[in-house]
Amino acid sequence: MNAETIQREYYERTAHLYDTAHAFEEDAHYLALKYISSFIGSLGISTALDVGCGTGRGIRYLSKKNPNLHLHGIEPVGALIRQAVSVNSIPAGSITHGFGHALPFADRSFEATYECGVLHHAKDPKRVVQEMMRVSTKAIFLSDENRFAHGSRFVRWGKLFLCKTGLFSGAYRLKTLGKGYRFSEGDGLAYSYSVFDCADALSQWADRVILIPLDDNKPKSVFQPLLTCFHILLCAVRDRQLG
Repeated sequence: MNAETIQREYYERTAHLYDTAHAFEEDAHYLALKYISSFIGSLGISTALDVGCGTGRGIRYLSKKNPNLHLHGIEPVGALIRQAVSVNSIPAGSITHGFGHALPFADRSFEATYECGVLHHAKDPKRVVQEMMRVSTKAIFLSDENRFAHGSRFVRWGKLFLCKTGLFSGAYRLKTLGKGYRFSEGDGLAYSYSVFDCADALSQWADRVILIPLDDNKPKSVFQPLLTCFHILLCAVRDRQLG
């Protein structure tokens, strides 16, 4: 069974438990949504796309906080969409069945796009971010993991060294016995990921890139948040208007 099938079957099997298992008040993504909401208000954003919207947590929160915001979601798992519509009262027309690596929208369709904990489940997260850049005009928000802040100090520096030398992918494949991913009943199928993986590309797209640590415990360090914060909100903001 390939990774895509394992991932799809996991979410189809656990869709009815998704909110209980993954959506917690005051968790890292809840905090990220608070910041995203503030950015949406201050930037005057009127349209936004939730990439990998799941059961509609982000749509519900931002709709409540920003009533004039037109929100749309895209989600590849049918069972999660059904849960969003039937249980969480998300309008059926507000979610498109599709994939983040091939967004079925025209260039510059939304002023902002965001994702919460999706990219570490994507086999090709850089392609997803490229699609988010393609359809966005003002802002992109990534609330996700940072592999470089997990493990002992030696392990953290080791990961950074392997990434800088281009050896991390091979090393991680060896660690996972050739699979290239990890699996748990709590998080499903996931890949090793850091929001810093897409920082260079987003820096080229945006005028400003802002990093907001989301962890409760944020030790002081000159390497903050790269080597100290496992959950980070990366905000890429474009001030200039496209011609």
